[in-house]
Amino acid sequence: MPIFNAEDRLSTKKVSVLIAARNEEENIGRTIEAILNQNYPASQLELIVVDDHSTDKTAQIIQSYSTRGVKLLQLQVGDKLNSYKKYAITKAIELASGEIIVTTDADCRMGANWIRTIMAYFDKHDSYLVSSPVAYSEEKSRFERLQTLEFLYLIGLGAAGIGNGNPTTCNGANLAYRRDVFFEMGGFKGIDNLASGDDELFLHKVAERHANRIGFCKSREAIVYTDAKPDLASLISQRKRWASKSTKYKDVKVIVLGVSIWLFNLALICSLLAFLILLPNFNWWLLTAFLLKIAVEFYFMIPVLRFANRLELLKYLPFLTVIHTFYLVYIGVAGNIGTYDWKGRQVN
Repeated sequence: MPIFNAEDRLSTKKVSVLIAARNEEENIGRTIEAILNQNYPASQLELIVVDDHSTDKTAQIIQSYSTRGVKLLQLQVGDKLNSYKKYAITKAIELASGEIIVTTDADCRMGANWIRTIMAYFDKHDSYLVSSPVAYSEEKSRFERLQTLEFLYLIGLGAAGIGNGNPTTCNGANLAYRRDVFFEMGGFKGIDNLASGDDELFLHKVAERHANRIGFCKSREAIVYTDAKPDLASLISQRKRWASKSTKYKDVKVIVLGVSIWLFNLALICSLLAFLILLPNFNWWLLTAFLLKIAVEFYFMIPVLRFANRLELLKYLPFLTVIHTFYLVYIGVAGNIGTYDWKGRQVN
């Protein structure tokens, strides 16, 4: 997939940027500033922030930007829902006046040409939905750098799927789509009872009818930066939430692919156990599969890391490959049973 160059294209479409925020007083101001400082006509850029029952100063901080055109929408639904984020986005879209909806998160940073680049991509390809890169930055530990590597792997897989005409995954921290397409798809109807999935499951809905109108904006100007999780508990909780979306997949190809990947990693674990317990009567075919996995991931990740200017992370890949095998098998099971914590709520 070639790198997209916006050149001197300047779209005339009105854009509504939507953020659902809950207890983000430490981050929301920085994100709002980054969006207000976009290199895009102010008259064509609308920012709506939905406060999802915050118990800190999030709403007050958002309100302080009202004189600069930022709109605050406060939810008043109590403990009635399982998917507050989808509800928040739906309400914001109903209020929005932009032809293009762009969603991001309350703890994100973006460069000044973020919106300009995405809109140039929309215009050039006449897209219905555009996914764009998300990356972790400002890591404070080796644990967070490992997350950066794994997250870029996921973003790369999403880009590859879209580029090959088989959209499978995207990230709501950097997702854009036409407002009329959202309503054409019935919004989040059918997936609104699941806490997660405002990005990936909606992508699948659009792909059912318009897979050829979905694109990935491969541009460094379009990258949104966010933070890795500070500890293992919060990481596991996040990944369980992401994995819970798999119960709503309808595309047989996506389901088969996901199950195949899970079974392959389970086989790798069995091979490692065999190595430890049965050596020297070890099944070398399985060991070869494990080594091939490392080789394929190196081949796949080099261009991804080069694009993100993070080639130094490649040294962590062999270690990540080993631990990721166990982690993926565990998350595949844990993400589809029980509940998990999200922003202080227990959801499923």
